[in-house]
Formats: sequence, structure tokens, C-alpha cells
Amino acid sequence: MKRPAHRPSRVRRPRPPAWIGITIGDITGIGPEVTLKALAADPLGSRFRYLLIGDFRGLQRLNASLGLPLRPFLGYETQGRFLVLDPGAEPLPATLAPGSAVAARAAVRWLAEGAARCSRGELTALVTAPVNKAAIIRSGLPFVGQTEYLSELAREPRTTMMLLGHDDRGRWLRVALATTHLPLKRVARELSAEKVRLAIDLAADACRRLGLPRARVGVCGLNPHAGESGALGTEELTIIGPAIERVRARHVDVSGPLPADTLFHLALRGDFDALVAMYHDQGLAPLKMIAFETGVNWTLGLPFIRTSPDHGTAYDLAGKDRANPASMIAAIRLAGTLSARSNRR
Repeated sequence: MKRPAHRPSRVRRPRPPAWIGITIGDITGIGPEVTLKALAADPLGSRFRYLLIGDFRGLQRLNASLGLPLRPFLGYETQGRFLVLDPGAEPLPATLAPGSAVAARAAVRWLAEGAARCSRGELTALVTAPVNKAAIIRSGLPFVGQTEYLSELAREPRTTMMLLGHDDRGRWLRVALATTHLPLKRVARELSAEKVRLAIDLAADACRRLGLPRARVGVCGLNPHAGESGALGTEELTIIGPAIERVRARHVDVSGPLPADTLFHLALRGDFDALVAMYHDQGLAPLKMIAFETGVNWTLGLPFIRTSPDHGTAYDLAGKDRANPASMIAAIRLAGTLSARSNRR
């Protein structure tokens, strides 16, 4: 009997580490500090390399006490895990006042650089440290928020914010917003069935991307008691309810509109996997109550992964070595989780 030819077993070579980009935000705030502290905690291990986008000299000064092996980025073949790309023609001044126009414009430039590299497929995800909207506007640039800015750069208007975090008992809230940075008096006027449907669809998709066993979405009403059948407002009857029915017809597991004052309790006890809130503070106040230090902002609908810590520039803490990196650590971990799951698809 003829023996089968010996076939050498294939040796699986480990994949080279993927790249996560981190824009360091407003350098006069706590973004650079929490970025370096988070990386010092090494939340993802050796599976990823990091491209920090921002002021190299400023990062070097902050890094003196941490000792991360920062190196200038000279191309993706550069050795090292923590590389810094500074797109500016010149380093920023060593001392800038909080909210400086120079720092604000630089933060937007770094954000655009990170988005461009993600769009070209060079980075698997982008984590964005905080910027200050008021400082950017004062610097002369039109700006609503990082979510809206990235959506515009990516030419993808169908995006929404999801904020997610857990309490000390491991109970999660995941909240997508039908509207984002609007004055409260404009919310009812600008709320539409299309925005509600988009937020529901993206929230359900987020559950699947996270690998959750189900994707049950609960939708808040806009008005107290979800409108009391029209007695306290009609948006539930004319906008939110019809949007839910349209999505449910496509076999999405969605319920509502439900009173917001009870829906978050139901989600926290496990009845829902994600929620849709009608406006910014309706969704973020409960989320920050349970996950103030560890909440993460995830932009749904972009053609690349983008996460961000759920806090601001905190100018009053900058330079005092008191900033808590927990939210940035959570943002990096989520970016890594989503990147790994995306690569397995």
C-alpha cells in the first residue's frame, strides 16, 4: 500500500500587532495625562501598537515620571509600541494658558489626522482624548463636537453617540442618543422619526458588534410619563411610536416609547441590552450616575471604530498629576475589543 505523502503541518505565524490611534486632545487639559497613564496600565497587552497624534515635546515632559518608551513616528515600520506623530510644523510652546487658541486649533488638526489615517485603513481604531468646544469656537473654527466633526470628515451623516459603562456590580447601561448637542428648547423641533429609527438600528447593531447574546432595545419617551397618551405631549404618538413600529416590522427586538424615569432602572436590572434616549442629558445623566469614572463614548455608524473617554478637558486638574485615567483605559479597551472582533469577521 502506498503511503500518503507527508504533508508538513502549517505553522501559524502570529499576526503583527494592529495599530490604534490616539489623538491627545487639548494639551492644556488632562487629555495627554490620562492618555499616558492609560497606556502605562497597558490595557491591551502586546496585541496592539499605538500611534499617539499630538505634540511630541509636550508628551515627553509629561512622560518624565511614567517612563513610557515614546518614540517619534517615522513610518509604520518604526520599532516600538508607543509612537508619536506630530503633524505640526513646529512644536507647541511649553506654556500655554488653559483654553489657548493655539492648543485648540492643534487639537482639531490632530483629530483630522487620525480620521484620515483610519479612513485609509492604516489604523484599526481611533481613540480621541477630550477637546474643548468653547475654546475651539473662540479660536475661529466652526465646531459642534468631535462626533459631528468626524462624521463630516468621513462624509457619513448617519451616525450617533452611544455612551456605555457599568456600575461596581458589573451592571451595564448602553445608551444611544437620537439627538446630541442641542439646546433643550430645540430638541422637540429637531427630533424626527428618521433619527429615532437610526438610533434604534445602530444600538441593536452595537449589541451584535459587542458579541452580546441578544439585542433588546428600549426606547425612551420624550415627555414625562412618555406623553400620557398625548396629554403631556404628542411626540410619542407622532414621531417615536411610529418609528419603533417601522423598526419592529424588520424583526428588531425593540420596545417603547417608555417613561424614561423607569426605563433606566429596567435596563440596569437586565431587561434591556441598550437604550435609546431622545436627548443628551436624558441619556447621560443616568449613565454618569453609575459610571462616572469609567464611561465611554462610542460613535456608531462611522466607517471606522472611534471611542473616547466620557469626560472633558478639566482645565482645573491639568498639570497636577491628579487626573483619573479610568475612562481612557475603558475607551482603549473598547477600541481593542471592537478591533479584535472586527478582524475575526
